Order: sequence, then C-alpha cells, then structure tokens
Amino acid sequence: MKRALSPHEVMQRLAPGTPISGEALAEQLGVTRAAVWKQIAALRALGLPIEARTNVGYSLPWPVELLDATRIAQLSGEAGPPVQVHWALDSTQDELARTLQAQPDLAVVLAEQQTGGRGRRGHAWRSPPCMGVYLSCLKRFAGGPATLSGLSIAAGVCAAQALAELGVPDLRLKWPNDLLARGAKLAGILIEVQGEYDGPCTARVGVGVNLRLPDDLHESVSQPVIDLATLCDGTPPGRNAIAAALIRHLRAGLLGFERAGLAPFLADFARLDALAGQPLRLDGAGVPNEGTGRGINERGALRVEHAGSVTLIESSQVSVRLATN
Repeated sequence: MKRALSPHEVMQRLAPGTPISGEALAEQLGVTRAAVWKQIAALRALGLPIEARTNVGYSLPWPVELLDATRIAQLSGEAGPPVQVHWALDSTQDELARTLQAQPDLAVVLAEQQTGGRGRRGHAWRSPPCMGVYLSCLKRFAGGPATLSGLSIAAGVCAAQALAELGVPDLRLKWPNDLLARGAKLAGILIEVQGEYDGPCTARVGVGVNLRLPDDLHESVSQPVIDLATLCDGTPPGRNAIAAALIRHLRAGLLGFERAGLAPFLADFARLDALAGQPLRLDGAGVPNEGTGRGINERGALRVEHAGSVTLIESSQVSVRLATN
C-alpha cells in the first residue's frame, strides 16, 4: 500500500535551498513523482515560492531553517518548560486554549505555519510555511483580567528587545501591539485573556514576526508591511535564534509584569514609541477622529491631544494610524 506523503517531508528536502529533481525526491521519500508534485503544489498554494527549472529540479530561492525545539532550548539558554513545535496549526493561540489544563506556566507553542492565524480585532494574519516565526506563550496570573492592563505594551517591548539583540535595526512600537520598522509592520502581538473577574486568569501572548513576505501579501493588506530579510539586507537571523530570543525575553518579561506591572516597561516603550508627537487618525466609538500622539499613561492607555485637551484611549478596538499613511 502506498504511504501518504506530507508537505513537511517535502519541505525538509527543499530546506537547504539546493535544487533537487522530482525523481530524486520521489526516490528519497519512497513515493511516486505524482505524490511529490501534489505536495509541491500544496506548498506553493500556501505561499511558498518553490521554483522549478527544467533539468535542474525544484528549489527555494533561499535556504530555510526549520524550527527545532531542542535547538531553540539550547539557544534560549534557560531551563523553562519544553518548547512545542508543530508543522501546522490553525493558530498557536488556539492550540494553547485547547490544551490549557495540561500546559505548565510559561509554556510556548510554535508552528511552521498557521491556517487560521489572526491579529487584533479579528484581522487575519497570513502565516505561510517557514516564512515567519509564529508562537504563543502562556502565563497564569493570580489577579483578574483587569490587572493585566498594558500587557500588550510589555509584550511589545519584549519582542523589540529580542529582535534588537539579534541586530535588527530601525525598530519602533505602535500602540497597542505592533512592532514597526521603517514605518511598516514587522510583527504583531495578540493578547487573549480568560478567567474570573477577580482572578485567577490566564493570558495567551501570541507573537508573529515576518521573516520573508510573499510578494502578493504586500498587495493584499491595508497597511505597509516589511520583513526581516529586507531589514537585514537579505540575510535575516536564523529562525531558531529568533524564536529563542523571543521566548527568553517574553518569559522574563511576563514574570516581571507579574511582579511589578507595566512600570518597568514604560521607559523602553517611550523610547520606541512610533506615535509620540505624530498626527493621528482614529476610528472607534467615543474617540476624536484625529489628534496628536502624546505617549501612554501608567496603565498603557494611549494619550491623544485634540482641540487642546487629552483623551485617554484604552480600548484595543480603536484603530489608530499615522495621519500621513
């Protein structure tokens, strides 16, 4: 009986970036060439730019470093809970929600691809295989959801610190949860909280970082986007190094937030604040249509000056953009 071939198996052969023929793939994997072609087509449909050249074979434009839980743990340099790596998930956030009771505090789930990745306000987050880093970290808190005000700010600071450590330039933070570079979105943070009003509660902190963006994504999203390959002149940090740095900074930051709240992160956010002093456009109930960014308060609310007075914006359901975009 013919065995089923998975896209992951094909991706493992393509990862080095050197061309390999369909015949050689079929022989190595013990399947037919038709089975190989089917999985190549599936990977292309997910956004992977697999090239095919006559008499040369299939190849990617660049080598791909597949995620490795053991390597990530080694690079992170800490003795936290084991890191869980999946080939495909609907989303890392949903995987943590499904397995919540079995997960230890500070558990981390990563996926090579997400079929239902999402960002703030229900927006879809494109997650092609191996072209980004998609992870979620679980943190349990003794207090209720109201005590987590500003958590997305803290997580954004942690993500920025992790990427800066790896040499990524031009990083800025956009309230409440975007990491920018050169005025375009590089990464996003998604915080989802569940629990009792008075506590305890659980936060799932999702982070998605663009490593290499498919060309069509630039045309399909409503805001400028950028990737690490562009920022790093075509040679971004390794995916396992990115994951390890994010995990190390997130875990330390979440423990710090548990002890002291948002206060330890305010100075770093102010230094990276992409909206401070900038003309803004706002869209949401009960807020002015425009104003000037004036930083954040001690709880992480955005301060917007309009007509001589300052409005505090706390709802993540409000859309805030630079008026120049």
